[in-house]
Amino acid sequence: MSYQVLARKYRPKSFQTLVGQEHVVRALTHALEQQRLHHAYLFTGTRGVGKTTLSRILAKSLNCETGITSTPCGICDACVAIDAGRFVDYIEMDAASNRGVDEMAQLLEQAVYAPSNARFKVYMIDEVHMLTNHAFNSMLKTLEEPPAYVKFILATTDPQKIPVTVLSRCLQFNLKQMPLPAIVGHLEDILGQEQISFEVPALRLLAQGAQGSMRDALSLTDQAISYAAGSVTLDAVQGMLGALDQTFLIKILDALAEQDGAALLAVADQMATRSLSYKAALQDLATLLHQLSIAQLVPAGIAADLPERAEIIRLAALFEPEQIQLFYQIAVHGRNELGLAPDEYAGFSMTLLRMLAFRPLSNDSTAMLSAPPAKAAGNISSQARAAVAAKPTAVASTAPPVAASPVRSAPAMVTDAAVSNNATAPKLSPAMAALEALTGRRGAGRSPAASAAVPAAAPASVPAVPAPTPPSSTPPWEELDQAEFSSAAEKKTELIAQPEIGRENPPEKAIAENVMPPAFVPPELPPPPLVEGVMQVDGNLWDGHWPDLSAKLPLRGVAQQLALQSELLGCEVTPQAINLTLRVPLETLLTAGSADKLATALGELFTLPVKITTEIGAVQRTAHAAAVVDRAVRQDAAEVAIKSDPLVQNLLRDFGATIVAGSIRPI
Repeated sequence: MSYQVLARKYRPKSFQTLVGQEHVVRALTHALEQQRLHHAYLFTGTRGVGKTTLSRILAKSLNCETGITSTPCGICDACVAIDAGRFVDYIEMDAASNRGVDEMAQLLEQAVYAPSNARFKVYMIDEVHMLTNHAFNSMLKTLEEPPAYVKFILATTDPQKIPVTVLSRCLQFNLKQMPLPAIVGHLEDILGQEQISFEVPALRLLAQGAQGSMRDALSLTDQAISYAAGSVTLDAVQGMLGALDQTFLIKILDALAEQDGAALLAVADQMATRSLSYKAALQDLATLLHQLSIAQLVPAGIAADLPERAEIIRLAALFEPEQIQLFYQIAVHGRNELGLAPDEYAGFSMTLLRMLAFRPLSNDSTAMLSAPPAKAAGNISSQARAAVAAKPTAVASTAPPVAASPVRSAPAMVTDAAVSNNATAPKLSPAMAALEALTGRRGAGRSPAASAAVPAAAPASVPAVPAPTPPSSTPPWEELDQAEFSSAAEKKTELIAQPEIGRENPPEKAIAENVMPPAFVPPELPPPPLVEGVMQVDGNLWDGHWPDLSAKLPLRGVAQQLALQSELLGCEVTPQAINLTLRVPLETLLTAGSADKLATALGELFTLPVKITTEIGAVQRTAHAAAVVDRAVRQDAAEVAIKSDPLVQNLLRDFGATIVAGSIRPI
């Protein structure tokens, strides 16, 4: 007897033996037990998850000689024939090779005949998304209302390509990918029945290579049995799949923990000697880093039977969570950039060196960047004083002599306030002073000891070394340019103190002149042309104003643009029709039958046929031009309303606020 592969030999024969699709099994079992049978089923999912197997089990449940049941006997003639693939009333059709309308028509012609020796005639169409549109359309009516004795089962790996008209006629079930533990358990059961020795880590590696497909897992197991001469071992499976030994990855992480660049390059050289795939190595490294992150943050997420569990827990304790995240990102990007590298070895080694070179910010650096301005300024002031006091002689001996400048004279006393650039405060308006008192900005830059003077440690001939500006946590829109604000405040004070300028309330008037726009003059459209014949149309429908009429027509696309941008030149009304003459600015507006669509819309409005004659030329009195004028008027009204608002005027005057140009929109 010829050998039968494991995927066919151990194909599930009932719902109870089906692995990994409990949600589908539950729905179908309840439907069969309650006799709530649909006429069309759609099974979707990736390859090897049980679509064809489910269709055969469902066909047996419908045609079993014991009756419609969720537990077919498996020994009657119908069950045995369906399992053997020779049941005459169970038809499996491959849509990839029978995708035309002729093949579908032939199938539908046979569907009208009653089954020969079964309860239902079941049609199973595999890879149904490969059918042509004509084939789909030809089956719609039969799929919606088939004979009572016909059941359709459709299977596909790409449901997005199936028309929605077909999806709406089917009961859809989405089959999931097989989880890793389910594949490993199924392989253990099968190898136990076959009396073949195995190693559990080898089965886990086979399950990972299957990527959620049970059929792929069984095919790989067949290959591993042949490769290892009757037993499934980890070494044999690694050699067969070309998988990377996990010891290489563990060595890489140990070298990263010890900051040993030579060890990293040594691992890369060993992998080059064994001709291992660097792309697969980076993929496995990213997987291992993912497991390390889980071990750090969610320890219960690491499976107890994972072979590398002890090493994962050990390595997770060597790194900070931020480092693991950074290494993972570098590994993923390094894998994508291997094709851009001079060669794979250079790309892989550079990725490892990048992990060695980059480090997340330390806690001290993070605290320094996130410190409030007062604390940061105080720290820098203390450091500056300590540096100046520690080495005054060295600074004086190494610094070249600098001539005294009348503009920048070295102060005799150094204070915290001078270092933090808060020695002088500008004169503020009462509203701004209240705002700064509320937010605490004026005192934020001082340390508690800001008022204490510190004697200058350096001689007067030594130039003052400015302290570095501390990083500020204040948003940029809240920071004030003290010099500019002081200048503006002084100018405002001068205006208030000099009433002889001859203007009443000068500051407010100056602000109003800068804010209020000049008087807006809306553009004027030319008067409507004198069109003869328009008053002969029923006045209840049209008053002769073409822009208003064209803007209200129920049109879309090019026909709507033709109506909005055309100008009426003439109108002739006869008992048989209405003849309109329009001027159009662009010839492209007359494409796609837009003039006919416009005439149809007007004919429905006037209850008379409308004929349109067009000419190309400049237009003036159009609905589009009227809309432009209306938008300009509304925009100007909105700007005037905002800029003349008392609250806005107070913000502009007291807080130095500005109105962003173009930010005002009419409601």
